[in-house]
Amino acid sequence: MTSIALCQIPVDHDPSVNLGRVREALAAAAARGSELAVFPEATLTRYGKRVSETAQPLDGPFVTGMAKAARELGVAVVAGVFEPGGPGGAGGGRVHNTAVVIDGAGELVAAYRKIHLFDSFGARESEYVAPGATPVVAEVAGLRVGLITCYDVRFPELARALVDRGAEVFAVIAAWGSGPMKEEHWATLVRARAIENTMWTVAVGQAPNPSVSDAFGIGRSMLVDPLGVVRADLGPAPAVHVAQIDRELTASTRLIVPSLEHRVLGVDTTVK
Repeated sequence: MTSIALCQIPVDHDPSVNLGRVREALAAAAARGSELAVFPEATLTRYGKRVSETAQPLDGPFVTGMAKAARELGVAVVAGVFEPGGPGGAGGGRVHNTAVVIDGAGELVAAYRKIHLFDSFGARESEYVAPGATPVVAEVAGLRVGLITCYDVRFPELARALVDRGAEVFAVIAAWGSGPMKEEHWATLVRARAIENTMWTVAVGQAPNPSVSDAFGIGRSMLVDPLGVVRADLGPAPAVHVAQIDRELTASTRLIVPSLEHRVLGVDTTVK
């Protein structure tokens, strides 16, 4: 068993405000025995073209501050940041939308740059974000965690690539915005990725922030088990929810529903 915290926090434009909220949520997670805390996409700062001004390198104050808190509390962290240095775009280049993984000793163990950019529903994330290219599975808190960021969840081939790389749980971090059917899409897609891969799925979004006017942040962080049962749905309010990931349930589910073994299409059909 591994204890995981879903940390559904509101996100401000100011990284220092957000770092304070991370520390508070991480302390709450630690007090409840969590070994890993998962925060939303864009925990560093709210979305928008201004992210190029607030993006920080991975050794900058925001990630360093999270690492310090992780080390002091002994809790690993997954969280979304914006990292400068992406190629192309106007005004000196785009940023990367990056999921960082920090272990309980405060070491940065992995960074995943979002592959699928949200050029949908009238948005153009690609104008200010450069895509990554490589799926990432991080070893942290005794688990192999496959990283999925927001719009990525609409692409089942990424989840399968993570399975083939040995992922034992998905961490889906998001700043899911409101829009026609979008909340339904979120809940459906998170469950679908869990069901089709018989995989524990930890999906964490931003809580709505009433102090800002943009549409990002519907909440609805969810924990879904390998059979697709929703073990937790946090609704819209800020919350820290701690739950257990049972890998024995994954194994027993795959005996009942060996769909990964039954794959015909694809290059790698080996279940790790």
